[in-house]
Amino acid sequence: MPEKIVLAYSGGLDTTVAVKWLTEMRGFEVIALTVDLGSQPNLPAIRERALTAGASRAYVLDARQPFVERFCWPALQAGALYQGQYPLATALGRPLIAQLLVEVAAREGAGWVAHGSTGKGNDQVRFDIAVGALAPHLKVLAPLRDGMSMTREQEIDYARAHGLPLEVKPESPYSVDENLWGRSIEAGVLEDALLKPPEDAFLWTSPVDAAPASSQLLELTFEQGIPTGLSTSSSPSGGDHGPSPSASAGDHGPPPFPARGGGQGGGISLVEALNLLGGRHGVGRIDMIEDRFVGIKSREVYEAPAAVILHAAHRAVEELALDAEAAHFKAAVAQEYARLVYQGKWFTSHRRNLDAYVASTQRFVTGQVRVKLHKGSAQVVGRSSPYSLYQPRLATYSAGDQFDHQAAVGFIKLAGLPVRTQAQVQGTAVTEPLLKDDGHVVEVGPGGLEGGLAEPVLAATLPGVVDPDLGR
Repeated sequence: MPEKIVLAYSGGLDTTVAVKWLTEMRGFEVIALTVDLGSQPNLPAIRERALTAGASRAYVLDARQPFVERFCWPALQAGALYQGQYPLATALGRPLIAQLLVEVAAREGAGWVAHGSTGKGNDQVRFDIAVGALAPHLKVLAPLRDGMSMTREQEIDYARAHGLPLEVKPESPYSVDENLWGRSIEAGVLEDALLKPPEDAFLWTSPVDAAPASSQLLELTFEQGIPTGLSTSSSPSGGDHGPSPSASAGDHGPPPFPARGGGQGGGISLVEALNLLGGRHGVGRIDMIEDRFVGIKSREVYEAPAAVILHAAHRAVEELALDAEAAHFKAAVAQEYARLVYQGKWFTSHRRNLDAYVASTQRFVTGQVRVKLHKGSAQVVGRSSPYSLYQPRLATYSAGDQFDHQAAVGFIKLAGLPVRTQAQVQGTAVTEPLLKDDGHVVEVGPGGLEGGLAEPVLAATLPGVVDPDLGR
C-alpha cells in the first residue's frame, strides 16, 4: 500500500506536475490541499484539476477569515514590518498553510507533507520549520527542490505526455505570490536593482500619475489594536472635514463596516475595500532590497495597499494611547516579531511570548483615525481615542495652559546632574572651536568677547554693528 503524502496544491503548472511525479516516480498516494487566502478565483476548477492529475483526494479550503484574524491582525497589532517596510504578506500565509497540511495529514493518516517551494527562497524554510514545530514526526518533501528538477519547458512536455489538465499560458516574466495582505513580485527585469519597476509588474495599484487628482478621506475605527470599521468620503480639495458615515458606495466607495462581531467576514471585507481604495490612489507600492533568511539579498517589489494604510493608522492610535516607555520598547518588539515571522518561526514559544506582551500594549489602542489617500501616499490627518494620553491642556501654548513651567527647572537640574558632575570631575566635553579669528566679528558692546575667548579684529567697529562682510 503506497504511503500517503499531503501536497500544498496551487493549481499551477509546478504543483500539477508534482502530483503526477509524486505518484509515478515516488510511488505516493497524493492528497491535494488548496488553501484560499484571497488569490484563488475558481476553487472548484482547481479541485477537479488536482483529481484529474492523479490526487486521490482534494481538499479545497477558504481560509481567508482565519488568515486575517489569526495572522494578519496579530502582526498588525505588533507593528511587524520586515526591515521597516515589508508587511509580511507571504510570510504570514505560510504558517497557516503548514498548519492545514499537518491537520489534513493527521486526518488522512499521512506520514509525509509536500510543498512547491524551490531551494533558493524563504518559503521552503517557513514550511519546513512550521511543520517541524507542529508535527516533528512528519517527513517533508519539496519536489521542485528534492528531485523533480525540471525546467518549465520540461514540465510542459511532461504534462502533455501524461494528459494533465493544464491551460498553459505565456510565462510571466515575474514570480508572483499574493493573498489578501499583499502581492509580491520578483525576478525578471526586477533583478536589476537600478531599474524602475515596469508598470506591467503591478496589478493592484495605479501609477501615481494616473491616480485620481482628488484625494480620498477614510476614517478607520480600532478596538484594542484591531481595525473594526471603515467609512469614506471624497476630499476634492484635500480638506480636513470628516468622513460621512452614510457615504454611498456609488459616490465615495464602500459603505461603513460593522463593528467587530457585527458580521461574518467583516475583516475580509475591510481589507478588500482598503486594497481597492488604496490601489486606486497608488498607495501600497514597496520597492526594497531584502535580506533573505537563506543568506542572500534580493530585490523585492510589493503591492500592499490595505496593509500600508492599516499600519499607518494603527501607529497613529498607538501614538495617542501608549506611554513613552511602552512605545520605545514596543518598537524593538515590532522588529523582533517581524524577524520571527519572516524566518518562519511563527509556531515558537518566543512568538507566543511576544504576543502576550503585544496584547497587553493594545488594551487601550482604541479610537478613530482619519487617513487621506492621495497620489501614492496614505497620510494620517487626524486621530482620537477615549484613552488618549495627549492632553491639550498640558500641550497647549495658548490660554488654558496647565503645565507647571517652574517644575521644569528642578527637572532639568536633576536630568543634567550626571552631565555636570562628569564635567566637574573628568573635564568638560571636548569640542572643535566654532568661533575663529576670520575677520567676521560682531561687537555686542564695550568689552565684547570678554574672557579671553578671542580678540576683536575690527577695532573700529561700533558696538552692536555687524561686520558688513559677514557671511561672504
